[in-house]
Amino acid sequence: MPVLGVIPARLGSTRLPRKPLQLIGGVPLVVRVAQRALDAAVTDALVVATDSEEIAAVAREAGIAAVLTSPEHESGTDRVAEVARRAEHAEFDIVVNIQGDEPFLSPAALAGAVDQVRAGFDIGTAAGTVTGDAAQSPSIVKVACTSTGRALYFSRAAIPYHRDGGDASRRRYHQHIGVYACTRSALLRWASLEPTALELTERLEQLRALEHGLSIGVALLDEAAQPGVDTQEDLERADAHWTATARGSA
Repeated sequence: MPVLGVIPARLGSTRLPRKPLQLIGGVPLVVRVAQRALDAAVTDALVVATDSEEIAAVAREAGIAAVLTSPEHESGTDRVAEVARRAEHAEFDIVVNIQGDEPFLSPAALAGAVDQVRAGFDIGTAAGTVTGDAAQSPSIVKVACTSTGRALYFSRAAIPYHRDGGDASRRRYHQHIGVYACTRSALLRWASLEPTALELTERLEQLRALEHGLSIGVALLDEAAQPGVDTQEDLERADAHWTATARGSA
């Protein structure tokens, strides 16, 4: 089952202007994400999908394939689906949406998401571990799963709720990691569906897939999920982490 990795990259981010082109360790964020994905060696091909000639040029200069997509897309899923529909990508059975603001995406998360699709789920994703007060943050998305890893619900609230109390600092939750592997048919169906009430309430597009009966398998990792880049503060933190990591490996 050949795997196509797609990195959706939109220039017009509101929280962090020109986000894909912001520098981490002196290199544009979108290039860092692509390098991370390539290093994981999970995909058979990788492409940046963007609405910006500037982003496409930066990717190509770094040796990464890039395609221009419609500026009208509401979500990364829609942008990835446009790429998957193209004739030149018809050979790929699995398409992976690698979010363009995850420069520290775990290779295990990427491989785990793909493995969930190979195991028979319509969609595969991954989750790390978050404990204590951090789990209460609405910016950290949690997922509740069955014992076999099938997603039941995603939420910005801390789920499951611990009714009997106990030491809150020791509670462990599954923190969703932003990567989605899909069969071609599941991706195209997901992108064709209208947003649902739960999706609009939580602002989580994966709830649309769940509400319409698509199965989501979650690779559960015993590691903390690395933060993405949404704000200027996130960018500065990521840049400092990258610099420190590079210095430590020198």
